[in-house]
Amino acid sequence: QVQLVESGGGLVQAGGSLRLSCAASGRTLSSYGMGWFRQAPGKEREFVAAISWNGGSTYYADSVKGRFTISRDNAKNTVYLQMNSLKPEDTAVYYCATDPTGWGSSRTPARYTLWGQGTQVTVSS
Repeated sequence: QVQLVESGGGLVQAGGSLRLSCAASGRTLSSYGMGWFRQAPGKEREFVAAISWNGGSTYYADSVKGRFTISRDNAKNTVYLQMNSLKPEDTAVYYCATDPTGWGSSRTPARYTLWGQGTQVTVSS
């Protein structure tokens, strides 16, 4: 059974850092674009960052540009989201997802096919 499992979330003070990981089992991620999304209570799921199948292209929401970095290690079948200078408004459940086109350029959740269960990130002020 194919699964994506996110980890690395937690409680951090504003200005702090976290690194999220998304590991796959049952399938290699090397041909997939990958995206990170987040959803805060009462809000819609929103795009955070995405990366192409080979890591050559990355995309960011304006709200996280310059603070977050998406990367991948295809040998480890894992995608990462390094989050620095965290703000209380970054508080949300963070999800990773696969983009079957490989390009990782879509910001629309519906274009992503396989999702992890999410990891909670809470930033205190």
